[in-house]
Amino acid sequence: MMGEITPQMVMTLRQRTHVGLGQCKAALVESGGDIEEAVRLLRVWGLSSSAKKEVRETREGQIGWKQQGKVAYLIEVNVETDFTSKNRQFQEFVQLLCQEALESGPSSVEDFLKQPYSKNREITIEDLRSDMVHRFGENVRIRRLMRLCVNPGHSLSIYSHTGGKLVSAVLLRGGECLEEVAYDLAMHVAADSPTYLCPEEVEESVIRDEKALLKEQIVGKKPPEVVEKIVQGKLRAYYEQHCLMNQKFVKDPSITIADFLMKQKSACDGVQPEVAMFIRWQVGE
Repeated sequence: MMGEITPQMVMTLRQRTHVGLGQCKAALVESGGDIEEAVRLLRVWGLSSSAKKEVRETREGQIGWKQQGKVAYLIEVNVETDFTSKNRQFQEFVQLLCQEALESGPSSVEDFLKQPYSKNREITIEDLRSDMVHRFGENVRIRRLMRLCVNPGHSLSIYSHTGGKLVSAVLLRGGECLEEVAYDLAMHVAADSPTYLCPEEVEESVIRDEKALLKEQIVGKKPPEVVEKIVQGKLRAYYEQHCLMNQKFVKDPSITIADFLMKQKSACDGVQPEVAMFIRWQVGE
């Protein structure tokens, strides 16, 4: 008579084979609870090959996001092919992960993978991910996540482009009704890919290296007395390219982002909005 198939038996088989929990349980039921026979059955069924998929490169995928009240989560999930990243079931899986993160509040991918799955607390998010490897026939990797909190007096907007291949977010301080302004900025961040908020945030080492490169390019070609002026002009161009506040606004290139924010004073009771944070994620970067 077959004994009870316990969760511990299922987990033991899973750890040995890296096959999804559902398939492990089915093999144990078929084998009458015999672990070794269950391992053999999984090989016969061709399921043990899932372990090999776990080490394959994942360069495609989707960045999902979900906001609930004053908290939002961004999660990047990678797979091997663009075909799978466009699969409806995969996209639903990404959204499910975002909802799980909102409900549990993980601070890292490692913590997230260890936590129980809310709809079946006998398994973890890592177990759920492993099941997806078998379902899609590709490696599935939860690459990164970020928790965004909207404090009082702040506004957050998130912009998703090309079906979640590129996602940007901007958090503004200065008012709680600035989602539209933040959204315009998030679109700009997606388009112009700034590295820094302002010149003051550029590391000294970066400025030093940039100056050295510029001087190497022009020393000997221009009189020494004008070299420094040229270098300073080139640095301003560098800031315009890499610093958000110095960039030309994509919706109105006649003004900078700093100018654009200055114009929003009237919408904030005379308080000029400030960028508290911005991010730009691209799949596989």
